[in-house]
Order: sequence, then structure tokens, then C-alpha cells
Amino acid sequence: MTDPADTDPLAAPLLSPLCRLSVRVGSAVEVGATPLGFKRVVPILGGEVLSENTVNTHQFEGVVMAGGADFQTVLAAGDDEFGLTTALLDARYVIHLSDGAKVFVHNTALRHASASVTASLMRGEPVSPSSVYFRCQPRFETAAPQWQWLHQFQFIGTGWRAPDCVHMRFFAVR
Repeated sequence: MTDPADTDPLAAPLLSPLCRLSVRVGSAVEVGATPLGFKRVVPILGGEVLSENTVNTHQFEGVVMAGGADFQTVLAAGDDEFGLTTALLDARYVIHLSDGAKVFVHNTALRHASASVTASLMRGEPVSPSSVYFRCQPRFETAAPQWQWLHQFQFIGTGWRAPDCVHMRFFAVR
């Protein structure tokens, strides 16, 4: 793959697939409306990671371990000019890869949807993925030698929320 920086150092970066995740989540613990937004904590119960890695030959696949959580701040409905509700997501969990390595994930995300779609999400109801903007920035930390290259890239992702699962796809920014 040709690096765009070879011809233009300000060229748009390329995206290389890393993996798909299905993360099972439990019922939200609602802290309530605070001066900084409506706070919720969503427990992470486990999940699966399927490799799509095109960065190198390592297979980034395994399981999402139970015990993590997604710390959410939902901003007031209709606060922006489009009548959208914004959720700031901050998920932290561990992936146990099939080669035995453990990878800590800190994934921040931005989710926009109409006030009615957000209310449906907060009640745990299914919504159309096309009705929600969901983009994320996962960061990885690991002690495993074969996965040190994860510290050398930025990553971005897309996602959608089902009632009991969050589906995401992560990409390395090249």
C-alpha cells in the first residue's frame, strides 16, 4: 500500500481495518441529571472480537472480558441547532486475544441522535443504525510484545447500539 505522504504530506490518511466487536452490555445505572449532563454507567458483560487486520499478519481476535463499563454523559435534548441529543461515551474494558495477550481498551465516542431516538436508546429499545451518528476513538495498551505496534497508530471506529449489545468496527489511521 502506497503511503499518501510519499506524494503529499497533507494527504487524507488511509484507513486499514483492524476488527469488528460485539460487546454485550447490561442495564444502565442512572446517576441522574448533574450540572454537567445526565450521567449513566453501562456495565460491559463480555463480547467477541473478530479480526479484520490488514495492518500486519497478526489476528486481532478474542473476547471482551466482563468487568468493564461505559461511562456516559447525555447532554440536554435539543441543545444544538438541529434538535439533536449528544452523548459523550467513555468505555474502558479488556480484550483477551486468542494468542493469550490482554489488551486494555479506552474508547471515547460521540453519539448524536434526535431526542426521540435517544429516549428509545435510553429505554433499551432497538433503533435504526442509520438514525444515530456514532464515531469512536479507541486507544490500546498492552504488555504483549507482539502487539506493541498498537501503540504506534491512531485508531477510529464506527458503531451502533442494539438493546443489549454495542457493535463496532475499528480502523488504524495510516
